[in-house]
Order: sequence, then structure tokens, then C-alpha cells
Amino acid sequence: MIMLVHSRLGNRARPCLRKQKRKKEKEKKCETLSTLPLLQRPVTMAHRFPALTQEQKKELSEIAQRIVANGKGILAADESVGTMGNRLQRIKVENTEENRRQFREILFSVDSSINQSIGGVILFHETLYQKDSQGKLFRTILKEKGIVVGIKLDQGAAPLAGTNKETTIQGLDGLSERCAQYKKDGVDFGKWRAVLRIADQCPSSLAIQENANALARYASICQQNGLVPIVEPEVIPDGDHDLEHCQYVTEKVLAAVYKALNDHHVYLEGTLLKPNMVTAGHACTKKYTPEQVAMATVTALHRTVPAAVPGICFLSGGMSEEDATLNLNAINLCCLPKPWKLSFSYGRALQASALAAWGGKAANKKATQEAFMKRAVVFHQYGSSDVQ
Repeated sequence: MIMLVHSRLGNRARPCLRKQKRKKEKEKKCETLSTLPLLQRPVTMAHRFPALTQEQKKELSEIAQRIVANGKGILAADESVGTMGNRLQRIKVENTEENRRQFREILFSVDSSINQSIGGVILFHETLYQKDSQGKLFRTILKEKGIVVGIKLDQGAAPLAGTNKETTIQGLDGLSERCAQYKKDGVDFGKWRAVLRIADQCPSSLAIQENANALARYASICQQNGLVPIVEPEVIPDGDHDLEHCQYVTEKVLAAVYKALNDHHVYLEGTLLKPNMVTAGHACTKKYTPEQVAMATVTALHRTVPAAVPGICFLSGGMSEEDATLNLNAINLCCLPKPWKLSFSYGRALQASALAAWGGKAANKKATQEAFMKRAVVFHQYGSSDVQ
């Protein structure tokens, strides 16, 4: 009887001993992992069906970090034919494919030291396959300078029924196939712009959710094909709204975007954000200082953008070169915590001086490149080189 009791007690004790042993092994493993550098630690998935392999994540993270390294920014050279035509018209140059190609060639053939200021260039489909006068592809020229090549992927706005002239963005159909082809052609990141405006009953909840989900779906498709998605939800500055209202709307939009990105299992470390700065509407009678713009902007970001996002590259939103410079500087000097690298993704603000210097004349090549280089260096000086 005594032996039987001991036997039963022993059988009950064994599971407890095994449980304690497993617990100690787990604690030892956790202690070992905690000593590894962050990027070397294995990542456990929060959901049952991993969207990306560790190799895919590593590639995406490295591309994103390379674009914004050391305060570098992005040249947005992805203007459509129509938009480029408007800019050429201002300098009285005809909007032909050859004239567009010539201007791009002047920009892209600038001295290789441009890679200290510019980490990536966003191209339009036409520009991706254009060549310089010696027959070399523009994308090859950029890669040889150590600049990451990107592509505009959205296909313009479409009316959103039942709203006050609001829109959603087209381009999801066939996007995976386009991304796969662009990756083969040397592209490493994409850009998708969603536009929201402040007006009567705008932006509506429908417009915010629709555009947030489209951005998230685009980002997921990009990552599946090895492209880093630049997520661009732009609250445009048209209207007479004040700074506080723009901040409120920007926070609502960004919160919805990151909720959608999470729902679509987007790997945030392999993304970049291209938001608007928080500014008053163009028709607002009250004027705000760069410091006020900076505080409102960083506050909105701090409340909505996860620290996992490696970089935030602001769009210029039609600002003058001077305003874009002063606001970017104030944002980086803002006293609030900034866990991301803060830089720029400018189009007009980077090219306006260069375009004016060119004037459609080949003889002005040197002056054009000097104007472009000067502006890029200035913006780089105001980009954050270190995470604060």
C-alpha cells in the first residue's frame, strides 16, 4: 500500500517537474535572445499566416533605411505629362517628350556627390525607360550614383459617389503584375498618393476609410513584390481652415491609415511615410510661424505614427522653396520626441530654381545643375541625420 501511494505521488510530480524544466529553459532562451542586437533577434508573427519571409523583411528594411540614411531625402520627379506641361509652360518651353527628357537628363547627370543629399528618386513610367544622349537608361545613371530608384504606382483619382466631390485612387487592378515587372527593371520602391481635402463635411469618414484601405492594399502588394511602399496620404492645403483644424484632420487621417496598414499585415519597418506638413489653408487670413507649423506637425505624427516606421519624408504641398526649407528646419528642431528620421520628398521645391535656370536651353546645363545641387544640399542640411 505504501509503495502504491509513493508511485501515485511520483506520477503526479513528474508533470510538475517537466513544467518547471520547460519554464527554466524558456527563461534561459529569453535571456540569451535579449543579449542579441535588435535586428538579429527572431521575429514572432502576431498572426498565423506570415505575410513575408525573414529574407523579404530584411531586404525591405535595408532599402527603406538606405533611402533616408544620414538625413537624405527624395527627389519626386514623377510628374505626369500634364503636370510637367504646366511647369514647362511657365518657362515658355513646349511640352514634348524630348524636352521632358532633356530636363531630366540634366538633373540626373549632376555630380555624383548628389548622393550625399538625395537617397531616392521617384520616377514616372515614361522617365523610367528614357535614356540620356549616350543611350544609357536614366535608372542606370541613378543606380551608379548610389541612389535608390522608385516609381509612381497610383493611376489618378476617381470620384467617390455619395460625397462632396471627394475621390479615391485608382490603380489596384493589375498592381501586383506591374510591381513584379518594375522590380525586374531595377525599381526598389513605389509611391501611392491619396488626396483628401478640408471643406464642408470633408474629409468624410467614407473618404478617409476608402483611401486608407487603398493605401494599405497597395503597400501590402508592394512588399509582396520586393518594393518598399511610400505611403502618401495628403491633406491638401486648399481652403481657409486654420492650423488647428488641419492638425485635427491630419491626425484622423494618419490614425486610419496605420489602422489599415496593421489590418493588412504591412511590415512597417519596410515602409516610409510621405505626409503633408500641418499648415493652414492657403486662404486662411491668420499667418503661422515655422515653429507653430513644426509643433502642430510633430504633435500629429507623435500621436499617430508608430516608432517602427524608419522615416518620414514630407511633401512640399505647393510651398515655396523658402517655406519648405524653413518648415523642415523647424520640424527637426522641435523639442518633442522624434523616433523616426525626418526628411523631405520634394518635387517643385527641389526643381523650381533649376527649371527657371534651364529655360529650355542646352547652354544652361551647368547653371541648371548648380541650382538643383544647391537646393538639394540646403534641404539635406535640414534633414535629421540621427533619430532623436
